[in-house]
Amino acid sequence: MAERDTGVRPGNSRTSVRHWLEAAEERLSPLAAKSTDAKRECEEEPSPVRTAFQRDRDRILHSKEFRRLKHKTQVFIAPLGDHYRTRLTHTLEVTQIARTVARALRLNEDLVEAVGLGHDLGHAPFGHAGETALSHAQGHAFRHNEQSRRIVEHLAKGGQGLNLTGPVREGIYMHSKVRKDITSTGWGVASTLEGQIIKLADSVAYINHDIDDAIRAGLLREEDLPMDTVEVLGRSHGARIDTMVSDMIDHNWWATGEEPAPQQPVISMSPPILAATNALREFMFRNVYRNSPAKEDDKVRFIVEQLYRHFVTHPSDIPAELRRIVAERGETIERAAIDYIAGMTDRFALKVFNSLYVPGTWEG
Repeated sequence: MAERDTGVRPGNSRTSVRHWLEAAEERLSPLAAKSTDAKRECEEEPSPVRTAFQRDRDRILHSKEFRRLKHKTQVFIAPLGDHYRTRLTHTLEVTQIARTVARALRLNEDLVEAVGLGHDLGHAPFGHAGETALSHAQGHAFRHNEQSRRIVEHLAKGGQGLNLTGPVREGIYMHSKVRKDITSTGWGVASTLEGQIIKLADSVAYINHDIDDAIRAGLLREEDLPMDTVEVLGRSHGARIDTMVSDMIDHNWWATGEEPAPQQPVISMSPPILAATNALREFMFRNVYRNSPAKEDDKVRFIVEQLYRHFVTHPSDIPAELRRIVAERGETIERAAIDYIAGMTDRFALKVFNSLYVPGTWEG
């Protein structure tokens, strides 16, 4: 049996591995982002065996903030069932959907993977209810995409940040959208098509897996879904994802470079699939995200606001490292309190709240 050609020849230095990987990017679409063009805020010696985007991916994957996503709410708060999504499994589903699209369009999978893994690092405990609660606590909007960028730029690794490349930081920041349209540009349009893919893949993932979880929880039945969207997108979880993903590929085929691109290329969906997807998303907002037994926003707001008041008035209870980071940036203790609470998992936030405000049992 012939040996598989790895592209690395005997006797070559390890650095040739990275050169080979970078050369492979030249065979991607002309519109694909290239790791050799990506810059970091602080220059550093390149990895001998990874491209810049691969290195970014690994830094995110090995961060404490990424690991904490396994105990942060997606929709159901601190779920005890084994099969409900958490913020971590959501992140993995987003990343895999995005990689499928990027591969089909001959775009840079490594960049897509790095942005996908990092896009929700800044999510607060208790999901969007926690995000809303933090907004009330601090008196202005708390946005998880802004917090995600703050983490990778300033808070991670004891205040060093992860020193990620510009396209990854931009994609993380610009993945969010406003409610009515998954293609909306509340924070601008990512300059890379890879970053734009994550924005849509995020919605494709959560719309579909949140339906799956809501059905599992008994909040919805398959037949409750609006028939006009089901007829367009599909009658099952897998069919709907396949329809959306296939449309993202077919509608943006110009990205492969095999036909002329639009003057200002932007990744989108075809009008009928986009309309059905937005309608299904709106159905989920009305019936699950905003109005369902799964939502305990008042309780979440009470917990988060009590924690915020406590840490602002007892700053010594905030970890010393975080207080140092914020002080070195010339920021307030209120900012440190927000950073600390935002970084908590659901269960840790409940544990801290209980330790502060719920009497313990007396054993004698």
